[in-house]
Amino acid sequence: MSMSMGEKWFQWLNYFFLLLIAIGSVFPFLYIISVSLTPLADVMKHGGFILIPRHVTFEAYSHVFTRTNVPRSMLNSLYITFFGTILSTMLTLAMGYGLAKREVPGKNVYVLLVVFTIVFSGGIIPSYLIVKYLGLLNSLWSIILSFLISPFNLLIAKAFLEQLPQELEESTEVDGAGELTYFLKIVIPLSKPVIATLSLFNAVFFWNMYFYGALYITKQELLPLQVALKQLIASPDPSLMMGQEMPLSPETLIMAGVVVSTLPIAILYPFLQKYFIKGATLGAVKG
Repeated sequence: MSMSMGEKWFQWLNYFFLLLIAIGSVFPFLYIISVSLTPLADVMKHGGFILIPRHVTFEAYSHVFTRTNVPRSMLNSLYITFFGTILSTMLTLAMGYGLAKREVPGKNVYVLLVVFTIVFSGGIIPSYLIVKYLGLLNSLWSIILSFLISPFNLLIAKAFLEQLPQELEESTEVDGAGELTYFLKIVIPLSKPVIATLSLFNAVFFWNMYFYGALYITKQELLPLQVALKQLIASPDPSLMMGQEMPLSPETLIMAGVVVSTLPIAILYPFLQKYFIKGATLGAVKG
């Protein structure tokens, strides 16, 4: 079926605006990467605006990995992300399975309590006091244990598990299998899409943890990557600001730190984007 001239113009107009949006989205990343690879002389020559570097140097990245706390903080963030993602996904799926069962007494009350925590939180001071009294201050587990279950992710898991046929559980009971067997051997293998979605959501959340990392942790050797990056941005190397290291500038160093912190997620996201869309759709339709 051929399109009319008006429909063709409308389609090309859509393509044009989408192209502008794509360029606007890519431009900041290109600028950050370009500045991080540009020597000080070129940065000063162009007033700090570099889109395509004429001379490339990796001195900023060398400085970030050898003279800042970023490598250690990156290991801390990897530790938080790894254990936080595994534990959070497991517990969220288990609780979502319980809330998805039709015969659970008081199920609606539990769901209401979960939704209530989305609207109203306990507050920063109470959460800090709980972490303090548990002796978890200056511990990476203070971040992991404080955010093991996300209400939004829990509703996604519940919505997905409610779609599983009731007949599967009934046939498993007829075969003599118990509740745990059904969950481990039937539910979990069928839940691979939602497990991938929750894992990705949790990994991005724990990797980008900043506020509570700065709140619960004060020891430099335990800081998450985002907190260390904030310190790098707020107070660059004094020797650079005094011009004692000519190949670099504070802006170049800051941009290199930004690239280091965002590159892992930027690489993974295009391959896992469909899980973001699927997870958001599940939460919107049946949350």
